[in-house]
Amino acid sequence: MIIAPSLLASDFARFGHEAARAHRSGAEWLHLDIMDGHFVPNISFGPQVVKAVRPHFERTLDVHLMCSKPEILLEPFAAAGSDSITIHVELGAQVTPLLWKIRSLGKKVGLAVNPPTRVSELKPYLSQVDLILIMTVNPGFGGQPFIEECVPKIQQVAAWRQQMGLQFRIEVDGGINDTIAAECARAGADTFVAGTSLFKHRNLGNAVKRMRRIATEASRDPKLL
Repeated sequence: MIIAPSLLASDFARFGHEAARAHRSGAEWLHLDIMDGHFVPNISFGPQVVKAVRPHFERTLDVHLMCSKPEILLEPFAAAGSDSITIHVELGAQVTPLLWKIRSLGKKVGLAVNPPTRVSELKPYLSQVDLILIMTVNPGFGGQPFIEECVPKIQQVAAWRQQMGLQFRIEVDGGINDTIAAECARAGADTFVAGTSLFKHRNLGNAVKRMRRIATEASRDPKLL
């Protein structure tokens, strides 16, 4: 199980400090939501923020591009130090060339789906990715409540992964706390983006360890959701 604290919920005045705190916590990934004010109604970070936090987090920087024109951003974010770059299936005909471009830059390839989008839109791309990100809130702002109707999407993607013999990770992002992480782990998720529910804790390390333990135990639970 991978826990990925979301920088969007951190103290914006102290990005370096917060990234270092996430590193000390033992979190495997640090998640960065990149919003352009067009694909989603908010603006967040640019490549310079990735570059700024790179020295403070020595493990995976997980960059999620919620942007209308990711093609102009892939190289800058790759150069800034991203390890994994995720784009959205809602981009339609642009998806395949974008996935290939990310791969050509030597980065892990992710593909995200928003709550209103049919999960079947992901299936043609499953063999091309390292990560499927199932958004469990409508993207754009942190602190939203988890959308329960997204759980069957996790189950379906997990079933396809097994049926097709693939190895991509299943990441969830939106309203994730310990209880929701357990629910998503039982459904097949193995990578958990959490913002407020982690960064609000003074001892981030304990919070990360607890979420990882709860998710791991839940993934072994034979009980149905």
